[in-house]
Amino acid sequence: MPFIDSRAVRRVEWEAGTLSVWFADGDRYDYAGVPERVYDAFLAAPSAGAFFAEHVRDKYAFRKVRRK
Repeated sequence: MPFIDSRAVRRVEWEAGTLSVWFADGDRYDYAGVPERVYDAFLAAPSAGAFFAEHVRDKYAFRKVRRK
């Protein structure tokens, strides 16, 4: 479970096409149908927030899982 050095994103995980993203406010969202290459690029991105906004948000179906 990689933790991310970002003001917006705390942590990301990928398993079997589902990208789980934990945000700084404690919310977790699962995004369906995300290729592993997108996850790998997310981890390598210089800005996790910018990558999320450009390559994940509004591109994949999602559901809110929980809030801390």
